[in-house]
Amino acid sequence: MINKRLLDCSASEFALMNKDDLLYAIRASEGRVMISETIAITQPLLSNVTNAELAASQGADILLINMFDSEMPHIQGLPKNIAPEQTLHELQRLTGRIIGVNLEAVDPEHTVTHDDIWKMKAGRAATAENANKLADMGAKILVLTGNPNNGVSNRALGNAAKDIRDAVGNRVVIIAGKMHGAGMIQESGSQIINETDIIHFASQGVDIILLPAPGTVPGMSQERISSLIAIAHTQGVLAMTAIGTSQEGADVSTIRQIALMSKMAGADLHHIGDTGYMGMALPENILAYSIAIRGTRHTYTRIARSVSR
Repeated sequence: MINKRLLDCSASEFALMNKDDLLYAIRASEGRVMISETIAITQPLLSNVTNAELAASQGADILLINMFDSEMPHIQGLPKNIAPEQTLHELQRLTGRIIGVNLEAVDPEHTVTHDDIWKMKAGRAATAENANKLADMGAKILVLTGNPNNGVSNRALGNAAKDIRDAVGNRVVIIAGKMHGAGMIQESGSQIINETDIIHFASQGVDIILLPAPGTVPGMSQERISSLIAIAHTQGVLAMTAIGTSQEGADVSTIRQIALMSKMAGADLHHIGDTGYMGMALPENILAYSIAIRGTRHTYTRIARSVSR
């Protein structure tokens, strides 16, 4: 058992962590855990360096990969000739960070057909089979959520969480929720999630509830998010606030404001999205968010700590 704050953990400790270790490390960090989401398939900002590596260099503790196809594993910017099944292991080795992957729970009654970048593929679906594949590949966190216009509902998220928990047991941490409507007009704005949804997610084996960060979704004020986080905590689960509305590309002062509102609302983890420019948040916003929630000491320590430790 690794009983340490995530703030103080090194790459070798991250590599050895199980689900219980990771949840303890997050709780013990008292709202100072930074998650940066990046897109697997887009051209990296720095061409031959993955966006995930760039996010790690700005202070991210956990690297969340979006649009990662478990049937055709690939992340743009990784060295060539990496065996597909070693893709996540290699990213973990290069960055020394905890790696998470998004899966999408599309509601059969609300499936949307479109041809934009977010178009669904079978390898990204929130199924037990895909979850087991990703756990085998080295993912320690699975985030059940939805990309724009794909028709992801809270009902589908709850059903998927139960199936995945039954399949993977305690191999991974499961996060579930939406950071925008994900193609469900009736579940957008202030209706994106409610108290009943949170209680249901917790009963289905979810470890962490995903909520929009205050100021990112209409109607989701600091007070509203605070009340929802309180419900999550009464159910014995953690809460992660998320920026999924392209405000990861806003100015630094906006990012700092969202960060502090999220912390005041009670967030255990802080997520910053993947589309400042297409593929990741603006690097300076990852750094600014990290400093806002934990100061330069912990931020620079995460940046400076060697992945060989």
